Amino acid sequence: MEKIDNLDRQILDIIIRNARIPSKDVALVCGVSRAAVHQRIQRMIDVGIITGSGYNVSPKTLGYRTCTYIGVNLVRGAMYRDVVPELEKIPEVVECHYTTGPYTLLLKLYARDNEHLMEILHDKIQMINGVTTTETLISLDHSIQRQIPVEHKG
Repeated sequence: MEKIDNLDRQILDIIIRNARIPSKDVALVCGVSRAAVHQRIQRMIDVGIITGSGYNVSPKTLGYRTCTYIGVNLVRGAMYRDVVPELEKIPEVVECHYTTGPYTLLLKLYARDNEHLMEILHDKIQMINGVTTTETLISLDHSIQRQIPVEHKG
């Protein structure tokens, strides 16, 4: 893991809360030049401290009203290498974690409604070679979504 200093942490703390904040505003808060902020952010991207970028779109506004977590068990845990590429073909699956505990994989997916969810489960996920069982948990409400906090002195 690349070392980050207090200035990096201060910059991260600011941009995590508002990814669209102009570099000049970050520079003003941090007491450095806009170029310094830009260089720090670019370095953190290059070394993998900052991953991804973009906008978060509400699935509900696109007609996906059901958020679901699905525990998936496989014939053998090592089969996840073969199963994950099949899951990637299902656009409603937005996360897949290879886990310890009661499930081999834990999926997060969005469906338009319960009927659509049943189609995804029966016609897609449960048809993948190696999948033995699934357990479905429907999210009733999404209360917290955040990044891990960035601690800095200052």
